[in-house]
Amino acid sequence: MGKAQIVGWAHGQFGKSPLENTEQLMASVVAPAVAHAGIEVTDIDGIFVGVMNNGFSRQDFQAALVAMSDERLAHTPAVRFENACATGSAAIYSAMDFIEAGRGRIALVVGAEKMTALPTDQVGDILLSASYRAEEGDIPGGFAGQFGRIAQTYFQRYGDRSEELAMIAAKNHANGVSNPFAHMQKDFGFAFCNTVSEKNPYVAAPLRRTDCSLISDGAASIILADEEVAATLQRAIGFKARTQVNDIIALSHRDPLAFEGARRAWAASLEKAGLDIFDLSLVETHDCFTIAELIEYEAMGLSKPGEGHRVVREGITRKDGRLPVNPSGGLKAKGHPIGATGVSMHIMAAMQLAGQAGDMQVPDASLAGVFNMGGTAVANYVSILERVK
Repeated sequence: MGKAQIVGWAHGQFGKSPLENTEQLMASVVAPAVAHAGIEVTDIDGIFVGVMNNGFSRQDFQAALVAMSDERLAHTPAVRFENACATGSAAIYSAMDFIEAGRGRIALVVGAEKMTALPTDQVGDILLSASYRAEEGDIPGGFAGQFGRIAQTYFQRYGDRSEELAMIAAKNHANGVSNPFAHMQKDFGFAFCNTVSEKNPYVAAPLRRTDCSLISDGAASIILADEEVAATLQRAIGFKARTQVNDIIALSHRDPLAFEGARRAWAASLEKAGLDIFDLSLVETHDCFTIAELIEYEAMGLSKPGEGHRVVREGITRKDGRLPVNPSGGLKAKGHPIGATGVSMHIMAAMQLAGQAGDMQVPDASLAGVFNMGGTAVANYVSILERVK
């Protein structure tokens, strides 16, 4: 049966959704993903759901909700995953393990989150649960405050890089204009992103509003199949490598700027694939905050620690640069509905490799990297995708 491959997908609109809950959000992407893969819903052997929840909704038992949209799935094994902001990738990897262990041949992965129904302060508190509350639970500004502290530490060690963060924000918003699924499809430009104003205030200094990803609703779905089944279908996107590396949750126990788990995950995946970082055609990386993307440049090997600003200044990660990063607009523009994010990132990469990314398309894309992290680089997932068919 061999390795699991992506054979179909569906991506909903991210933003403030009129759909009321995760049940409706998931229902909106299941049937389209099945149709895109060219299979029947009865062909699905397992359902893998990524929803963080943790207070966004009183309804939980999220895996059971998928069959509410199609009762033909009522007796299909279903399980829900939560791994902070890497929840979607956790569901994907577990579905792949299910297939590669021979327990099933086709798997449905669904990621979703309904976040906008709650006040911003409640959302911030829920997200702060992805930090170590025993030591970090009183940080003003919630999870933005956590990354604000990381940015402060980075500036103290390596110099003020506010301009480079604004350049990252401007790049991703410019890219997001071309993404029909993005929450924010507006090019703000560097000057706006670099200026503190009434419309772009500090959220957690030195991070401004444009340095922070959006609170979004959304859902995305992927169909995975084993190699034998995939060979009979219209498309197949394979995993040349995939790696998960964790790090300790408490920042007091590690260097918060090292993103050591991310660095190890990138190094392991590139080694497994027999590639250099610049062999990739593009990367979709986890820019929950612009400071995260800057440090991730260093973790993926684009620069030495403290020199990520050079990557920005040289335009390496622009869409027309040597290694385009976040041609989808990233979490910054696309939005960050927690459970859907990892699934969305893999779809964005798969669309590029299939040559179906529309105005987002990177010319001649043949290899794509995906980096999705949970918490402050605690759960780190790196996938390297290639087109098989």
